[in-house]
Amino acid sequence: MEGKNAGASLDSLIAAFNARVAELQELVIARNMYPGSSIADLSAVDAALKAMELQVQAIKGRLRDEAAAIPKAKRLIEASLRQKKKLQSLSIHVPSHVPERMTMLNADTISCRLHDAGNQHPSVGNLKLEGEPVAIPKEKKGRAPPPLWYISADELDSLSSYMRGRLTLEKVNAAINDMAAYAEANVQLIVAPKKKVGESLWEKALELRDIAMTEGIKGKHFFLESDIKGPNLKLDNTGKAILTVLRHLGRISEIRSGHNRVIILLKPH
Repeated sequence: MEGKNAGASLDSLIAAFNARVAELQELVIARNMYPGSSIADLSAVDAALKAMELQVQAIKGRLRDEAAAIPKAKRLIEASLRQKKKLQSLSIHVPSHVPERMTMLNADTISCRLHDAGNQHPSVGNLKLEGEPVAIPKEKKGRAPPPLWYISADELDSLSSYMRGRLTLEKVNAAINDMAAYAEANVQLIVAPKKKVGESLWEKALELRDIAMTEGIKGKHFFLESDIKGPNLKLDNTGKAILTVLRHLGRISEIRSGHNRVIILLKPH
């Protein structure tokens, strides 16, 4: 009985050994099926997997940060859109080109205003120049400049296509700048003493003073049709169309004074 038991144990050991050999053979065959793509060192596989896990975690963290930033980005976009609308509304009323208010007529153009004679220039207050008309009332300090009442895009669009023609908002508002410059230059001639005015402009200064005292013009800013010499407003077809539009929109009015066509700048109501 002992010999049979020993033989059975040996057979079991041989069978287990053969089974293990068969497993090893299968593993070798499986390994050698694709030798080009097999990884010799399993530790390299482990390292690669850990690196991928770290990358996935970093991506998840970045996505969380991006998701948290979305509400802030939406609020920023909404604020930007509101600011854009405000700027567009402001740009409608501002021309693209705003020249200097004062225009140089020539070398004899007036360069200063006449202040209160009693306080600033006592010697001028009693000065009577031969041929000089009765002095008009002095302007008070802080005299308002000529009105710059620009038109809006809605006002321009409200005009008929026949009246509007090819005029643009920028052209019309640039012409308003020119008209204010003409009116300011005339005010300087009106209030300046004779010694400040060149001989070539003295005759015009006298004429402007007479016009300034005319009923309907007194106390208002104005210029003459003959003052229109650009740079933006000229006596051409475009300039005449601009004047027509501005009359229609209540920015200017016209009156005759002798042989002169006087254009008065109106203030906002």
